[in-house]
Amino acid sequence: MVLATLESLLEKEQISKKVGDYHPLGNNGSLVVYPKSEDQISTLLHYAYEQGLSVIPEGGGTKRGFGGIKPNADLVLSLSEYGGVVEYSEGDLTLTVKSGTTIKVIQEYLRKNKQMLPLDPSWPEWATIGGVMASNDSGPKRCRYGSARDLVIGLRLVYPNGEVIRTGGKVVKNVAGYDMNKLFIGSMGTLAVMSEVTLKLRPMPKYEALVLLTFTEAVLANLKNFIITLQDSFNEPHSLEILNPSLNQQSNGHNGYGLAIAFEDVKEAVEYQVKWTEQHKPEGAIMHVLYKEDAERWWTSFSHISHNSAEEDSARVLGLKIASNNMDVIDILSFCEQAAHKRKLQILSHGGAGHGISRVFLRGDESEYIDFIEEIRTFSKSKRAHVVIQHANLALRQQMDVWGEKPLYFSLLEGIKRAVDPQWILCPKRFVGGI
Repeated sequence: MVLATLESLLEKEQISKKVGDYHPLGNNGSLVVYPKSEDQISTLLHYAYEQGLSVIPEGGGTKRGFGGIKPNADLVLSLSEYGGVVEYSEGDLTLTVKSGTTIKVIQEYLRKNKQMLPLDPSWPEWATIGGVMASNDSGPKRCRYGSARDLVIGLRLVYPNGEVIRTGGKVVKNVAGYDMNKLFIGSMGTLAVMSEVTLKLRPMPKYEALVLLTFTEAVLANLKNFIITLQDSFNEPHSLEILNPSLNQQSNGHNGYGLAIAFEDVKEAVEYQVKWTEQHKPEGAIMHVLYKEDAERWWTSFSHISHNSAEEDSARVLGLKIASNNMDVIDILSFCEQAAHKRKLQILSHGGAGHGISRVFLRGDESEYIDFIEEIRTFSKSKRAHVVIQHANLALRQQMDVWGEKPLYFSLLEGIKRAVDPQWILCPKRFVGGI
């Protein structure tokens, strides 16, 4: 009956039954539908709401291993066919796009006018703007530009019952009332399906340099003091990303911890900051500098370090996101390194000394993952840091709480969910506290 109804609402090629089998990451669907318009999204959600069918929105599939403890929903609402630019105001530096548009397509579209979306999430050729917003994703340059939440001016959303609403607007100076955008950004698709996103843009930098420093264990003690000195100076780094030894070896070919410092400005300003870094770097630290296209290629490679749920072997990877005080990142990465080696796990990790977000990726004996997570969470609590399991197979997510302890304001989150989605059809059990 469900299939017959869907076939009356969509073209046959917009419906797929091929992925209804078991998937090790879960968040699968008995049926996958591919809407091509906002009206179709609204119609499909209204039908699901009336029938009590569970729905999981999906873009490029890069975050399938993030949250959720059920193998299958009734429907996967794939937005991979729902992309493109809706409105672009070059002079106002704003862009409105459909939620299924990938980050790479957005950046390539803006490049012709020497503008950019200041977001650098992982796997930009796969990640859609809707998925990035739903998870509030960001990359190393969050240090300068902020996260996804900081760049949104307005949204168009489809509620679970099919109602279409708009939050915010299409101009940067829009300050009337509450900023409702923030309610939906980072909610993991549990409140509504984003159909359009309006974003603030930036001019592309006229010049770019990437300073790569390597610190041996003997020099590592000076890293924190160097970072503090850099932040207290007149320099404006766009990233201060610390790399663990394995990642530094993979990315830069050097042994020891690494520090990736991005500078973006006019040529004279960038060269001044590079020279300052060379003059003030700790004695014994190895320094290498990449400029313009070479720096861009390095960042492109870096964006592929993390897990991608769309890859076949991603179910073997454990990915953690740790939010802490920015100067505790060094201690957290060092502790994760020791905990992984103790269990003979392969570890790639990095963290922002400018924004306090660390990311840890593990491969190895999966029976060691739970003990590793518990040890990291215990240590992180002593630093007042918070650990989220950002990627894991379904079996592990069913054993561990992805989000950790419920926040004190959990009753507010639960109340909003009940008000917006009383049938609990959207992404059930995928957000904080089982929302």
